Amino acid sequence: MSVLLIFGFAIIALIYSSVGFGGGSTYTALLVFSGLDIFLVPIISLVCNLTVTSAGVWKSWRNDLFDRSGVFSILAFSVPAAFLGGITPISRETLILLLGGALLIAGLQLGWTTLTVKSPDTERKRTVPTWVAPIIGSGVGYLSGVVGIGGGIFLAPILHLVGWSSPRKIAALASAYIAANSLAGLAGKFLSIPPDVDKMVLLDFWPLIPAVIVGSFFGHRFMLGLFPERVVKGITAALILIVAMRLLVRSLTSA
Repeated sequence: MSVLLIFGFAIIALIYSSVGFGGGSTYTALLVFSGLDIFLVPIISLVCNLTVTSAGVWKSWRNDLFDRSGVFSILAFSVPAAFLGGITPISRETLILLLGGALLIAGLQLGWTTLTVKSPDTERKRTVPTWVAPIIGSGVGYLSGVVGIGGGIFLAPILHLVGWSSPRKIAALASAYIAANSLAGLAGKFLSIPPDVDKMVLLDFWPLIPAVIVGSFFGHRFMLGLFPERVVKGITAALILIVAMRLLVRSLTSA
């Protein structure tokens, strides 16, 4: 494992954690580019996701941001769907194509909401039908489980589009969603590893854990203090789009 990979994970954790995301999509992309066995990629990515988002979930819980956020109505459907997605077999080529396409949409959505959402505490006036939660939870949960990420970058822009709640509560909900989905998807992915794949290889990637811990620490503490939230979200959207284009180009050129 290269020093560049460790440094890359730290930078990703720094940027993503500052806006409430785990960074799983970009972790997965880097691991795919590194040539790691496709069955082991989501294991490492989801463990790093859990590590980064745990502090955010605890902070949101202490600040009562889950109160009336609708988090449990979405998690009730997303967690089982993420587990089912985790045990769904997927080839390297399909993973690259799915992840690239999903990240392209997510990056465009995040960029749009960054430009249109104003105050982080402004409550939306729109009434969201009760049937929306099962669709969002199960759909995004399954996709997240299949590609091996937490799904926060898919969920947050959708919740902004439907006017689910205030931007601050949506960010809190996304962090809980990422943590819960990462745990469910991790269980599914681990159970689906073929017997002939050497699981001990996972131990070689332990330096990535302290790397994302350090990165997320500085992301929470300093990024939003140095730059306006909108600028940080814009940087995140740009990073997502760059990763998406690289994945799609790789998918099309290898077809």
